[in-house]
Amino acid sequence: MLVFVSCEHWEHKIKTVSNCYTIQIQWQLKVMLRLKMAKGSLLAFGIALFCFCAAMKAEAEYLSYKDPKQPINTRIKDLLSRMTLEEKIGQMAQIDRSVASREIMKKYYIGSVLSGGGSVPAKQASPETWVDMVNDFQKGSLSTRLGIPMIYGIDAVHGHNTVYKATVFPHNIGLGATRDPALAKKIGAATALEVRATGIQYAFAPCVAVCRDPRWGRCYESYSEDPKIVRAMTEIIPGLQGEIPSNGRLGVPYLAGQKNIAACAKHFVGDGGTTEGINGNNTVISRHGLLSIHMAGYYNAIIKGVSTVMISYSSWNGIKMHTNREMITGFLKNTLRFRGFVISDWQGIDSITSPPHANYTYSIVTGVNAGIDMIMIPLNYTEFIDGLTFLVKNNFVPMSRIDDAVKRILRVKFTMGIFEHPLADYSMTQYVGLQEHRDLAREAVRKSLVLLKNGESAAKPLLPLPKKAKRILVAGTHADNIGNQCGGWTIEWQGLSGNITKGTTILTGIRNAVDRTTEVVYSEKPDAEFVKSNKFSYAVVVVGEPPYAETFGDSLNLTIPEPGPSTITNVCGSVKCVVVLITGRPVVIQPYVNRIDALVAAWLPGTEGQGVADVLFGDYGFTGKLPHTWFKTVDQLPMNVGDRHYDPLYPFGYGLDTEAKKGN
Repeated sequence: MLVFVSCEHWEHKIKTVSNCYTIQIQWQLKVMLRLKMAKGSLLAFGIALFCFCAAMKAEAEYLSYKDPKQPINTRIKDLLSRMTLEEKIGQMAQIDRSVASREIMKKYYIGSVLSGGGSVPAKQASPETWVDMVNDFQKGSLSTRLGIPMIYGIDAVHGHNTVYKATVFPHNIGLGATRDPALAKKIGAATALEVRATGIQYAFAPCVAVCRDPRWGRCYESYSEDPKIVRAMTEIIPGLQGEIPSNGRLGVPYLAGQKNIAACAKHFVGDGGTTEGINGNNTVISRHGLLSIHMAGYYNAIIKGVSTVMISYSSWNGIKMHTNREMITGFLKNTLRFRGFVISDWQGIDSITSPPHANYTYSIVTGVNAGIDMIMIPLNYTEFIDGLTFLVKNNFVPMSRIDDAVKRILRVKFTMGIFEHPLADYSMTQYVGLQEHRDLAREAVRKSLVLLKNGESAAKPLLPLPKKAKRILVAGTHADNIGNQCGGWTIEWQGLSGNITKGTTILTGIRNAVDRTTEVVYSEKPDAEFVKSNKFSYAVVVVGEPPYAETFGDSLNLTIPEPGPSTITNVCGSVKCVVVLITGRPVVIQPYVNRIDALVAAWLPGTEGQGVADVLFGDYGFTGKLPHTWFKTVDQLPMNVGDRHYDPLYPFGYGLDTEAKKGN
């Protein structure tokens, strides 16, 4: 017997269902209502009601993974059950933007796209151009059968450093000198806004390496040689991702909203402890040493809900980390209970063999079975997809391993809210290079400066410098060069020398700081005669390392290249001078210290060079402390605080303080 209900009841049902289901369902309901109300349509209505109930049930099941009200685990389970092997493997693939297109995203179900170092849609591309590019890739993903959105990743490692006119903050070594986790959190939040402004949702940051040897070309990406400082500075993660609420779960991936981005703790694990600091080399250390020193940042990162972890190129006691199932699956996933996804480094599984890519099938099976969930392929994606498909179908990689990887990737995507908000718009583009962010970067520069020497004695300091003087000299290759003061990972992977993006050079900062009656003379490479003949009141020499990244920065001698040393000699031998070092690590400076009146470690300060002048001229005091031991000679390396034989030029934690000078 068919029981009639009121029209008001059906109208309520229409409204209720329309909030949860598609227009198709609403249309079905309205048709039913018309059938019910039509004279003599009892049988037709009964048939329609039966069809509607069946359709509604099917539609509800289909949409459950798209329903944000459902628990994440329910959504994961539902979506995973609908996916083919081809779709699952596609989710595990990350490809570079240079080989991606809307069509490729759709055809291969690609799970993620990245910008490798310097990989941009166009030179000096606007934020709007970035948004358009990311959205185009996303539309390809959304057009697939299941409509699983992709995530876009980029190396935003000291601000949104690949993007023209973005704010570039000091590199991590400088932030370590601040000893200020709250500052790191603010920088994370500012970086997230600038990244989101370009439509990107994921940053390969922070690097939680513990650099134990400054010969390593990535030492500036490490906050400190001290694991306690690295742990403290993981506070950048809730800056990037948002703060986990008081009633939230610790230790699971978290993203607060659409003004935050997914973070990545890297490089797991031991990357900062390789022999002679050679990038990607072997870290020889006991298990206790690995866990107490190099694992330190991961403990805190996971508690703070970091979304992803990137594997290191390096080896631990001869075992390449990209193959180390014991550490990736056994320790990271099972012991630390990490619930996000594990990603390889750029062509990371290729490097499993020597030479790289010598046996790619072996690299795939070993890397995936070790527990890597997403592979940064990033170019020849069909080789990876075909290879992994073959390995699964022939039982070399179990389906349970594939499902674990895809569950983790989907967990992060659902947590990010990307199913509900897959496409970006232009509403946030004003955040790129926002003045508030530049002010924050300037503050970070001030707090990062470490004063190593100040005059002959405490009674006769040179700093702070007087703003009012007849004539002052500013010299050196790094005084008027945004690219040099930013270092690697700026616009290009290796960085670039020159005024490559918007910012304030140290020279401009000095000119802004001094009294308007003070004559500022700039000479990049002055000879001694020039310095003597001009009767300068004092000189500021700004020299250091050229930009570099990764292996290109590995150095066994750690010397400042010419004309840095000769500039120090020519200037400081003729006039009172302060030397400002722009370097990504401690370097050889002992031979010059006696002729230098004041010495400042400014690290790689980024775009806001005004922060250097703020402290040189006493508007703010020096407060920074060495995050790394400053050696006398490279023969002493590696040498870290707590070592039995510890005889540094300047010890870990050293840094002279000055007071702000009022009325200067």
